[in-house]
Amino acid sequence: MTRRSPRENDQPGHDSFLDIVSNIVGILIILVMVTGVRAKNDLPVDGPPGGGTAIAALAGQLEAERARLDQWRSEALQQSRQVDEIEELVKVRDRERLLLATAAEALARKLAERRGRLDAEAQAQFDRSRELAATQAELDRLASAQLQLEAAKPAAILVEALPTPLGQTVHGDEAHFQLSGGRIIWIPLTQLLEEFKTDARSKASQLLSMPELTDTIGPYGGFRLRYTLQRRQMSPEMAMAAGGGPFAQLRQWTLIPTSNELGEPVDEALREGSRFRAVVRGLPRTTTITIWTYEDSFDAFRRIKQELFALGFDTAARPLPLGVPISGSPSGSKSSAQ
Repeated sequence: MTRRSPRENDQPGHDSFLDIVSNIVGILIILVMVTGVRAKNDLPVDGPPGGGTAIAALAGQLEAERARLDQWRSEALQQSRQVDEIEELVKVRDRERLLLATAAEALARKLAERRGRLDAEAQAQFDRSRELAATQAELDRLASAQLQLEAAKPAAILVEALPTPLGQTVHGDEAHFQLSGGRIIWIPLTQLLEEFKTDARSKASQLLSMPELTDTIGPYGGFRLRYTLQRRQMSPEMAMAAGGGPFAQLRQWTLIPTSNELGEPVDEALREGSRFRAVVRGLPRTTTITIWTYEDSFDAFRRIKQELFALGFDTAARPLPLGVPISGSPSGSKSSAQ
């Protein structure tokens, strides 16, 4: 251990102060003596009238100077005692610091000696114990910080994730529903189209005398289907190859609801035992459900889509403006499911 160098005995601050006080006292004594000598030399031999008054004044001044000198000497001694007390206090603090440093070094040396006496395994265990204590303290700190964060964190926001938003063209089985005014109903489109084919075959001959034919079938399931057939002429090459002439072709079909309040409200349709659930339950899971949705029911569509996703069905949306009927044609597009 490095030992502290002994403090120097001479105290420059203390001695300088005493020297200054001694010099001042000496100067004052000299001034008093000079004043006394001057006063004695200035007195006439015979002592003129009034000379006693001057001597008394000088004597009073001399006493005042002596009193002031005594006061300065007293103040100098008091300050000297204060300096001595401060120096003694500094010495006590230095001894205390020296004792603490000695104790700390002795404790460190004792710990090192104790650790050195341990064998390799015990030494490793000793190190692990210290690391474990430090790790436990850090774990406690992190746990406390976690509790504070959990107490201060905002409420969680639920983000619902439905399957891929990329649409895929529907090629397999497809079931159709109409969603309008917050009400949903199954559209028997397949049955209506089959009935249209039968009706169109029986009336196709009328196109020989007119360019197009419009007729209506139904109602079926709350809908009528209005269709328009048009006469088409084959090209000469196709006519020679097929052995025929004009033929009938569908130009467009349109669904006409029999009421403005078909179906059941969405809240009722989502309950167990509803007609909507009965229809969906009878469909194969490979069926794509296309919902013709009017602009006043987009929010209801999200609820229906979420329920159909939970049941395992792909859903296709066909948005429509209000007042525009559901329709289709051979040149129309197919549904895109998600």
